[in-house]
Amino acid sequence: MTDILVIAELFEGKNRKTTLSAIAFARQVAEATSGAFDILSIGEGAGVAAQELAGFGARKILEAEIAGGYVAENLAATVSEAAKGYGVVVATGTAYGKDLTSRAAAKLGAGVAPDISAVRVDGGELVYTRPMYAGNVIGTMKVTTPVQFVTVRQTDFEAATASGGASPVEKFAAQTDEVSAKIRFGDLTSVKSERPELTEAEIVVSGGRALKSEDNFKNVIEPLADALGAAVGASRAACDAGYVSTDLQIGQTGKVVAPKLYLAIGISGAIQHLAGMKGSKVIVAINKDKEAPIAQIADYFLQMDLFDAVPALTEAVKKLAAAG
Repeated sequence: MTDILVIAELFEGKNRKTTLSAIAFARQVAEATSGAFDILSIGEGAGVAAQELAGFGARKILEAEIAGGYVAENLAATVSEAAKGYGVVVATGTAYGKDLTSRAAAKLGAGVAPDISAVRVDGGELVYTRPMYAGNVIGTMKVTTPVQFVTVRQTDFEAATASGGASPVEKFAAQTDEVSAKIRFGDLTSVKSERPELTEAEIVVSGGRALKSEDNFKNVIEPLADALGAAVGASRAACDAGYVSTDLQIGQTGKVVAPKLYLAIGISGAIQHLAGMKGSKVIVAINKDKEAPIAQIADYFLQMDLFDAVPALTEAVKKLAAAG
């Protein structure tokens, strides 16, 4: 029997959808091992967030209210204390999850299985599967420490849905240590956008180096994204060229997405980019080069100049929206 603790990801006092992938993992492991899972709602706004999570079938919700914005050093001591008594502690493999779990694990001398794509039980032990070398190699691993810390790929664990009922909420005292005593949250400047958040969007319109300029990115990619109600993404080449900010980068060193529809426009499909989006349900690529690597994984491939194809597609989408 393995009990699991899910670390909920909060931002500005609200739960992020990413938490639901960690809950999906916890349900799977609990069912396979006849265990149970709890959820730790931690940070500013943890009380309200805990109530929102009460309908997902957890045995209980632990509420640890910690004032101020997210600073891993301020939360790690509480996470490591809460982790005691659990076999597995899991978070989604976002920047938040990776940052916090690694620090908390270090405090307990616990092993970490990062960025896993699957889990199974073999001889009573959990065996994790994870992509390596930008997805070219699939490895398996076990963690042998009493407490195992895990981060899961949001693209491989479909968001859990509410299961009904209401889990009890218990207060959990915030912990401090020598490091947290020396850390103070200063300020956070976040980019506000009316578009969906990139990692949570159902549709993503992504542009590459072939856009040639920041103005072209704004005038070609963004109108299509707005017509579709989509998030905007980019390849690393487009970000490095300064067409868009780096927070829109999708790929091995950027964000990992798995929307229902992914439009890759002017993106050749380097392996590093594919690692961040190949889990998308439907992939549509527009590129002049029919030999571009993106063509190998695209469900639909349009061999055409993007500067002709995308404006025409944008107008078509607008007409359909107006007619519908």
